[in-house]
Amino acid sequence: MIVSLSLGTANIPIAEVWSIVLHSVTGWGAEPISSQAYEQIVLQVRFPRVVLAILVGASLSLAGAAFQGVLRNPLADSYTLGVASGASFGAAFLISFGWHYVIGQWTVPIAAFITALLSLFIVMRLASVNGKFKIETIILAGVVVQAFFGAVVSLLVSLSDSVVNEIVFWLMGSLALRDWSFSMMLAPYLAAGALVLMGFARALNLFSLGERQAAHLGVHVERTKRIVLILGTLLSAAAVSVSGTIGFVGLVTPHLIRLLVGPDYRLLLPLSAIYGGIYVLWADTMARLLLSPTEIPLGVVTAFLGAPFFAWLLVRHKRKVAI
Repeated sequence: MIVSLSLGTANIPIAEVWSIVLHSVTGWGAEPISSQAYEQIVLQVRFPRVVLAILVGASLSLAGAAFQGVLRNPLADSYTLGVASGASFGAAFLISFGWHYVIGQWTVPIAAFITALLSLFIVMRLASVNGKFKIETIILAGVVVQAFFGAVVSLLVSLSDSVVNEIVFWLMGSLALRDWSFSMMLAPYLAAGALVLMGFARALNLFSLGERQAAHLGVHVERTKRIVLILGTLLSAAAVSVSGTIGFVGLVTPHLIRLLVGPDYRLLLPLSAIYGGIYVLWADTMARLLLSPTEIPLGVVTAFLGAPFFAWLLVRHKRKVAI
């Protein structure tokens, strides 16, 4: 956070940056000798963006770890279950028809959040058999919903000549022009989701033994799956609604934590949130600085960082199987 907040396109001395921050947050020291523009850049542009990057990364990583645990599938995340594509549909629909400022800056985030929840409802309806969810059925239903909403988004992009750049920019993800209100919206979802999911850490550990064994050991299997899936979707939907679609965060971070501390979800869940926040913060810092003053979409940077890592995990797994 210190490094990211100190760096930016505007050439503000590091000492001046932290003089502004410390005086504004704590009131200590003399008022910094700086222009009002510097204060606006540090306190209203950089600082909220740094905080939001951490919250978005933590939410996506926590959701990815929860999905992977309850579905016992290392590829499960918000994309696999159609949540991200559902959010993309809501945003693309409003932008393509010029309705993205009907109620101000919150129009697109609210629509993305609602359609993300709608996509989960459709997935759960497709996967439900007599009130129960089979893991392979949920994943297949998620792939179907993802493909359908992805096709609709592609159609909207092809038909929206005048606003196609806005749609594509949102689909690639960005934290630009996000003020404190976005962090204040996302923070309660992350706090509540993290607390409740930590209560299911033991159940997720037992899920690794199989659903039947988990049930014998006292886990309410169907209720647990339903609650964890809904919580993961709420976290993903809230994050995607404020940042656009950002790939690989929910996939890469939980795998990295498993390499470091093992598969115990009592450690995996909180550390996934912490490392996910760090991952997205570094990616967003790179997005701001690599081609400054031009900004790279955040989703592009996370894909460049995440894809090689995931390929390395795949090669590593193949070598283990071969041995």
